[in-house]
Amino acid sequence: MLGIFLDTETNGLNPFKHKVVELAFKIIDIETGRLVDTYEAILFQSYDEWQNSDLNSLQINGFNWEDVSLGLPLETVSKQVQECFSRNKIQRGQAVFICQNPSFDRAFFAQIVGPDLQEKLLWPYHWLDLASMHWTAALLNNKKPWQSGLSKDKIAKAYQIGEEAKPHRAMNGVNHLILCYEAVVGFAKN
Repeated sequence: MLGIFLDTETNGLNPFKHKVVELAFKIIDIETGRLVDTYEAILFQSYDEWQNSDLNSLQINGFNWEDVSLGLPLETVSKQVQECFSRNKIQRGQAVFICQNPSFDRAFFAQIVGPDLQEKLLWPYHWLDLASMHWTAALLNNKKPWQSGLSKDKIAKAYQIGEEAKPHRAMNGVNHLILCYEAVVGFAKN
């Protein structure tokens, strides 16, 4: 089974108004922990799209107009993601997405590869979240997960892992997510 550990950075929280600024993911064999493939890209935004940015979001991820003005066109990123998934035989039943906040990342990922095309390509539709994994693991260990918190940094702290590097960048998020996943769930070989 493959895990697509994925993170996005955006210029706001509303997928109907804001856009993906950066996408990153690592494909990991979740039985062995072996890295299968990696991808990251900054996406181009027009100046008009950028004007819709939420300043609080930009303070968190540190992106600016110059960064996105040099990014790759959406169509290029979409094609590269499709090629990567095809090369690695990503399909439902044999892979899952793993995110900190899949309801957020999935909505923005759909800007890059639309849901109809994802369905046509038989990509996984299971998007798993770290917070639920932590919640379950804590309860099974007679702990109260609501006391430690459910943000990725608070989950990391509960497992003696440092916070995600700042400013938030998608690959930093992916790498931190993998560390947290390994601490909370582990890879099957372990």
